[in-house]
Amino acid sequence: MKAAKDFLEEANAIVPRLSAEDAVAKYKAGVGVFVDVRDSSSIAQSGTIAGAHRIARVMIEFMADPATPMYNDVLQKDADLYLICGAGGQAALAGKTLKDMGYANVTNIGGFGDWKAAGGAVES
Repeated sequence: MKAAKDFLEEANAIVPRLSAEDAVAKYKAGVGVFVDVRDSSSIAQSGTIAGAHRIARVMIEFMADPATPMYNDVLQKDADLYLICGAGGQAALAGKTLKDMGYANVTNIGGFGDWKAAGGAVES
């Protein structure tokens, strides 16, 4: 039987992690698609990356599958996707799901607090 930590360890082994400083540099260079995978209430409390797409982890499979009516075409299989959440766990798990679905370039950029501390652009 697997525990939550087992799922997280698997995700962290598969999805590369980028420091907040390096992620901010990618953002400033206009590289990639930034996705906040937290639920809307968490984003409402803290804000998110300016211009980030908001795709809750609970919906990632549906929004990443072109065969569903909920597909979000910002999620392209060959896009550089940068995922953020509250601390990095949800981003890792969502990233593993995307990797399992054939998305090649998925990166966990950790938590929103680290993004803000690194001087990343934010919006409410």
